[in-house]
Parts: sequence; C-alpha cells; structure tokens
Amino acid sequence: MKKIAVFFAEGFEEIEALTVVDICRRCGLEVCMVSVTEDRMVKGSHGIVIKTDDVFSHADFREYDMLVLPGGMPGTKNLEAHEGLMAQVDAFYTEGKYIAAICAAPSILGHRGILKGRSACCYPGFEDHLEGAEVSRSSVEISDHVITSRGMGTAIDFALAIAGVFCGDERAEEMAGSIVYGK
Repeated sequence: MKKIAVFFAEGFEEIEALTVVDICRRCGLEVCMVSVTEDRMVKGSHGIVIKTDDVFSHADFREYDMLVLPGGMPGTKNLEAHEGLMAQVDAFYTEGKYIAAICAAPSILGHRGILKGRSACCYPGFEDHLEGAEVSRSSVEISDHVITSRGMGTAIDFALAIAGVFCGDERAEEMAGSIVYGK
C-alpha cells in the first residue's frame, strides 16, 4: 500500500490539508499527518487545532511514497523554514518520488528549483515564486512526480489527483462520484 505524509505547521490551511487526508484515506491509501514541531497538536490558520499522527522527528521517510505540503499563512513559511523537511523534499525530488503542494506552498518548490521546466500552479499572487515554471491557471498540474494546485477551492481536485496517481484515474472518478463532486 502506498503511504503519504501530509505536513502540518502552525498556520496551515485546514481545508487543503484535511481534504487530502480524507479523500486519500477513503481511497484506501495510508496517510500520515505529520507535525513539523515536537507537538502533535497544531493550530491552523483559522484557529482549528488538529491532532497529528506523528511528529517530524519520529517519521521514517523511507516509508513514504509522497510528501504533501499544504498552504496557508504562516503555515507555508513555517514549512519552508523547517530544514529537516526541506532536506526530505530535496531528497524525494532527487529520487523521483512524488511531491505535492497547494496554494502558497508551491512557492517552496519554486524556491528550491524543483519547478524549472515544469507546468505548475499556485495561489494567485505567488506566481513570481514559481521560479522557472510554466505558470498555469489550471486547478491542478501534474508534471512527472510534482503536483501543484491553486488553493482551498481546488483542494478536492488536488486530493483526487493525488488519489489518481496511486489508485488510478478510474478509482479517483469513482471517489468523486461517491462524494457527489462533479463539474
């Protein structure tokens, strides 16, 4: 079974993070919510406190097939400031393992040179941070093993894209139907 790590920093965007957790778990994927602090309780950008499954220092990154970076402020800045997480993002990218980011968080990938020559999208106003990318206004962009999305309003599309990568497009479409999501 594929295993996904979703990272939680103080000020994360609740819907972006939890939509990925919810939809991917419904699809049968193992998803671990990981705090980048030593506290499993993390407060989102709208004051919602989430109890994560694990803390960064206990995470075994060999177990994961994908890292997911939710947006939100100051959540995105707090993720980017975490040196250990950034080392893992770089390692996953180098190894060709999946990395996904939504809203402001694709800026982290841009700053690290991960988006050069790739199609990518982000929250409006952060396009200048997608260094070297072909900026798109699509709700989700999948470029090889890098997935980006625009924000809270595209969180379901983002989560379904992640599910589609590991479970197949047909399963993702079935899930969209089962949650009464349609275009």
